Amino acid sequence: MAQNRIKLASGIELDYVDEGPRDGPTLIFLHGFPESHRTWRHQIAHLKDRFRCIAPDQRGYRGSSKPQDVASYTPDKLIGDVFHLADALGIEKFTIVGHDWGGAIAWGVALTGQMNGRVTRAVIANAPHPIGFSRLVWLNRHQRESSQYMRTFRDTANDQLIRDHGLGGMLAKAFEGRLQTEDKMEPEERAQLLRDWENRDAAFAMINWYRASPLYVPELDEPYEIPADRVPPALPPLSIPTLVIWALDDHALPPENLEGLEEMVTDMTLVKVPDCGHFVPWEAPGAVNAALDEFLARTS
Repeated sequence: MAQNRIKLASGIELDYVDEGPRDGPTLIFLHGFPESHRTWRHQIAHLKDRFRCIAPDQRGYRGSSKPQDVASYTPDKLIGDVFHLADALGIEKFTIVGHDWGGAIAWGVALTGQMNGRVTRAVIANAPHPIGFSRLVWLNRHQRESSQYMRTFRDTANDQLIRDHGLGGMLAKAFEGRLQTEDKMEPEERAQLLRDWENRDAAFAMINWYRASPLYVPELDEPYEIPADRVPPALPPLSIPTLVIWALDDHALPPENLEGLEEMVTDMTLVKVPDCGHFVPWEAPGAVNAALDEFLARTS
């Protein structure tokens, strides 16, 4: 997939893929950590005959702008990038599609876009609703244990690992060898990803997504109750048609994240993918593509 480059109104420059008919319905794909637009390679190949498929390398990733300060990665700026990208490409309305961190930003884009009418549908893959997750990390031992890697990422005492070994050094410490995808990722894709992780500026930028997030991850021995000063703020329900795809063998994000989701998303289609880990877009592309086909046709 050939990439283009564009400068946003904010001054941030993004590399992005733009495939499919320019007059077709637009899908904007947001990748997660620690990947790139290539997360969506199977979906774009499958959909580009009917949809305009746009997939940026988000700020901090690969060749896109990589400011090194933490404040450049607060959620409002990452959400803003998506609308700035649509503006720069002359796109008024679009469907947002996101996985992992891209899914977290997609929740914000969808909630914002339903108010101004610009986002007509949302597709979220293995990315918890921000309110549900901020509760679960306090109340659910499985989720709290699975989220301790975020504390490692946020600890600046680990920065020397990145300077010495790139992002791979930080991942090795945070996940202790549990980030195993070698058997499911194509060798050429994995080789490129490892090269991407060697870029020190990109590595610190990717980690800054976690450091700029307002989410607090409690230590394992903190009480299993939500303190009064940590109660999540209220958000309006998401009312646009929304497809949630959830791989059930995700070690970082267990299926408990789906509990109560129907109260926060009033027009939700839920598709569960068994025997699949966190990186569902390329671990189970057939299931994801089938879910997209059905959802996009029904809500067209």
